[in-house]
Amino acid sequence: MAQLGARRFRIALIQQGVWATAMESMPLAMGYLKSTIDSDPDISSDVEVTIHNFDGGHTLTAMANRLFGEAPPDLIAFSVLGWNVRTFGALAETFKQLNPDGTAVFGGTHVANQADRVLRLHPDVDIIANGEGEFTMLGIVKAMLDPNLALADVPGISFHDDDGVLVTTPDPPRIEDLDTIPSPFLTGSIDMLDARGEFRYDVALMETNRGCPYKCSFCYWGGAVGQKVRAFSLDRLMEEVEFFAFHKVDTIVLCDANFALLRGDRDFVEHVVKVRERTGYPRSIETSWAKNKSAIFYDIVKTMKEGGLRSSFTLALQTVNDAALTGMNRHNMKVNQWEDLVAWLQENDLDCYAELIWGAPGETVDSFLKGYDELAVKVPRIAAYPLLLLPNTHYSDHRTQYGFKTVRGDSDDFEYILQHNTMTVQDNRQMQQFLFWARTVGENAIFRNLWQPIRDLGGMSQSEVLISLKDWFNACESPVAAPLQTRNLELVDAQIVSRTIHYLYEAEGVDELLHQWWAEAIVPRLPPETRDYLTDVFVFDLATRPLFDDDPGRVAAAATTKIDGAAYYVQQSPEFRHDVPAALAAAKASGVSEIPPPTSYVTDLFHKVGFRNHLDSHEVATQYRGKIRSEVERETVGS
Repeated sequence: MAQLGARRFRIALIQQGVWATAMESMPLAMGYLKSTIDSDPDISSDVEVTIHNFDGGHTLTAMANRLFGEAPPDLIAFSVLGWNVRTFGALAETFKQLNPDGTAVFGGTHVANQADRVLRLHPDVDIIANGEGEFTMLGIVKAMLDPNLALADVPGISFHDDDGVLVTTPDPPRIEDLDTIPSPFLTGSIDMLDARGEFRYDVALMETNRGCPYKCSFCYWGGAVGQKVRAFSLDRLMEEVEFFAFHKVDTIVLCDANFALLRGDRDFVEHVVKVRERTGYPRSIETSWAKNKSAIFYDIVKTMKEGGLRSSFTLALQTVNDAALTGMNRHNMKVNQWEDLVAWLQENDLDCYAELIWGAPGETVDSFLKGYDELAVKVPRIAAYPLLLLPNTHYSDHRTQYGFKTVRGDSDDFEYILQHNTMTVQDNRQMQQFLFWARTVGENAIFRNLWQPIRDLGGMSQSEVLISLKDWFNACESPVAAPLQTRNLELVDAQIVSRTIHYLYEAEGVDELLHQWWAEAIVPRLPPETRDYLTDVFVFDLATRPLFDDDPGRVAAAATTKIDGAAYYVQQSPEFRHDVPAALAAAKASGVSEIPPPTSYVTDLFHKVGFRNHLDSHEVATQYRGKIRSEVERETVGS
């Protein structure tokens, strides 16, 4: 290490999200590292740690200018995921040009235990951190500062020694007492406020526990942090929640693998509700819910509903095909159990969505679409993702057994599956087109109420409607339709979904094309007596989409009001030929859609302000859908 003289050792911690977002995403991973380094009494006075937080819209040039506009740091560490590893490898190369004696560190699930490949592809990276990063990073920094310490003595890392031999040190024990990691919020390691003195992030991120008891074949979450679930203390968590409430944080996202698995999760939610009652914040909690729902889950949901805490509740099935389920090493809830759960959530007016993965071995096009439609009968909002072959997973380690053939992404380092033993390249291309519409229109709830009525009264399944969208837009000659055409689509990744969602909300002429599709492709397939009512439901869905704040036409026509401290746009609905909300409520209660008697119906629609900040988050975006006044008032505390 170069001699520093009297100056402090400069450390730059780099994090980058996948999307270009209207608001910043909280740099939680690097906040943990900074708080751990800053809180160590042996080195805190000798180091200067800076977090650099970028979104997916930052170019390499912009990041390099911000990072290296002044003197380059002595150590630069990157939180690496599949979407940013190539970018970070390029930044490491630039860093080494400016500071040949500096140290570049990669950490994160995409590079852990992958040192041979990663260091070969990115030779300017010096060290790979293979597990939990907080104390591993602290050990690296201490080895840089103390000439009596060697990297070989730091557990949980890989690097090349002076002879070019790859060295991997033994794994450290898991962090059993998570409270030994200083809180990045309470220590001030993460900047909370913007220039106006307001909370600067789209949501607050926090962990209540670490670990996952499952070993799903496609996932490294359990392997990355260990099978044993370890929890932060309730006292610490409540200090953090109080901190967020003080800063008027609307939504807290818990970065847990299986929230509602532990008894302590129920205590946590009860305390959050008390904070909400006293301060008005937070208003919602989003998380990855435990895939099998116990009595703890039901208690938590009831407590949240009574306390006015919103959430989207996930049915993480991933597949309903037995052959695929076996290969995934999963045991889903029995059909009657998850159907009862969905019915219970719907009876309590709670939002629920399901998750499916396309492309698992054992799955075929026919079995996936059949399962999709069976699931859609109970849970129409389905998040359907393509299977990725992730490092350190069972699928990746046994790729020959399943016949995986993959290709790396153009701008990322994910392995996208082209074929396997039960899926051809042609099958996959066909399903990528389906996923395009399933993710943009289904998952993101462009249509929210249409699915049950069109199935009951029009005889069309959800997949048939989505395939109709695909076919009609592919044949449409309007230039407005071009970004929605999938004839040459090879892959549906996060960037394509994000761009398409923005286009659906921002582009002029899209609504007109949707109305044209409905009139030309759907109405002729409907029984004549159902057409007026189903068209009303279709129009109601478009009218109650979240209101995009940057749309001058729709926003300019809306008034604003406040309900329970939250700002809403208010605008009059189109005139309907039926009382659509009443008919939808009746169908929800009875389970069967019927054509209501004709009547002229107009209502005020309330759209929560701020959707532009959450356009890319389908979980949070549902909070912004248009509601009639009774729905809004029912959701407020004390109403």
